[in-house]
Parts: sequence; C-alpha cells; structure tokens
Amino acid sequence: MAIGIKEEMAALDGKNRNFYRQLSDDERKKFSNFMMIRWGATVQGEKDLQEYYLLATNTRLNKYFFDISTTNHAELQWLLASTISPGIGNQHHQWIGLQKKGAGNNKMRKFLEAHFPTMKAADMDLLVSINDDNSVKQLAEEYGFTKEQIKKAL
Repeated sequence: MAIGIKEEMAALDGKNRNFYRQLSDDERKKFSNFMMIRWGATVQGEKDLQEYYLLATNTRLNKYFFDISTTNHAELQWLLASTISPGIGNQHHQWIGLQKKGAGNNKMRKFLEAHFPTMKAADMDLLVSINDDNSVKQLAEEYGFTKEQIKKAL
C-alpha cells in the first residue's frame, strides 16, 4: 500500500481505527501526524462542515496532541485523530500553509482583530488566510457597518 495524503484523509474521514496498525514499518516512517492535522483541519464545502472540522481539530488535537509521545504512542495519536470526522463520508481536504507573522491583508487583519480581540494569533492567521475581502465585507455588513464605513475599514 502506497501511503499518501489522499489515503490518510480517506482513513480519517472513514474513521478507520485500524489504519495506523495496518501500515508497514516503512509507511509508518513516512506518516506525519503534523501533516495529517494540517490537512485534516480544513475541508471544502458547506461553511458548517468547514467550521466543524476546524473546531474538532482544535479541540481534540491541537491543544495537547504532542504531549502524547509520537515515538511511543503514534497509534494512540491516530485513534484520537480519527475522532474528528463526523462520519459522513470522504471530504476534500486542502492544505493551508503556515504564514509569516502578520502575513495577509493588514486592513482585514486589523478589522478582524478589533472584532475578535480574544482570538489567539495562530487562529487569527488562519482566519485571515481562509477569508477573502468579500467574506469580511459581508461580515461587516452583518455587523451593521455602512458601505462607507466598510470601504474605509477594508
């Protein structure tokens, strides 16, 4: 079996609890929990589904995941990761690369930071990277901003 990100994500979405155990020693060396988390957290599709995957990943994996030793408990990490899928079939996962601090649209970032002041920097980076100007403008409209205020802020 050739291990690739598509196979990993299919196993994740399918809640395949035996996936890691079935890997050969060579495949286990190629398997990266970090990559699996980065890919697994983001899906295309309905906004609710996107939010679910991101929140489930943050809640179940990002917080203490690497406190569990990869060397001694990689299968346990896989089992934990397999819980993030809602079990509704394979999704199209996408990669969101790491950005340099402060990367992205600075006006958009300042607007979002003003409205989400308690958000962690890494979460803000992700929010800026997955939203475009139109989605943030829509958010501003929902907050009651006038077109002139939006034009000035963004």
